[in-house]
Amino acid sequence: MGTNGSTMLEPLRQGLPPLDPAAVSDTASCALPARHEAVREARQFTRKICDQWSAEDRFDDVCLVVSELVTNALRHGLPTGAPRLAEQGAPVRLHLMRWTGRLVCAVRDPSRGSPVARTADDFSAESGRGLLLVESFSDGWGWQPMRSGRGKVVWALFLLRPPGGA
Repeated sequence: MGTNGSTMLEPLRQGLPPLDPAAVSDTASCALPARHEAVREARQFTRKICDQWSAEDRFDDVCLVVSELVTNALRHGLPTGAPRLAEQGAPVRLHLMRWTGRLVCAVRDPSRGSPVARTADDFSAESGRGLLLVESFSDGWGWQPMRSGRGKVVWALFLLRPPGGA
């Protein structure tokens, strides 16, 4: 992942039962190119993984949040030379991780800048509502810089119904 998994997941432990990063039951990751089609590709990847993990009940929320996180990474997380980055490889990466009862979406980009959420009174603006949507549709979100100092990870947490639960 480019960072120590336990470091990236440390904020997920706050206010939740203990979470062992080594006990991740499933992980999936995909590289995303620096182009607008990457958002569609991220949604398709997320659909496939949610189907495999039987997490369809949260798919709509997860897909919306993945779309917003990837859009933010492409719009705000890439340097102005992003087309040249596309030739060198994918600068944005989507990670999905599942434990019993939890799913985490994490998007890594090369920017060290912190994500900025608009306030509720800015909601009428034509853009910039992505993190408000992430906050509304996930059970928690956060971000942190990569240990290497090159980039950051923005994540969102979703609580899942227990298997066979209503």
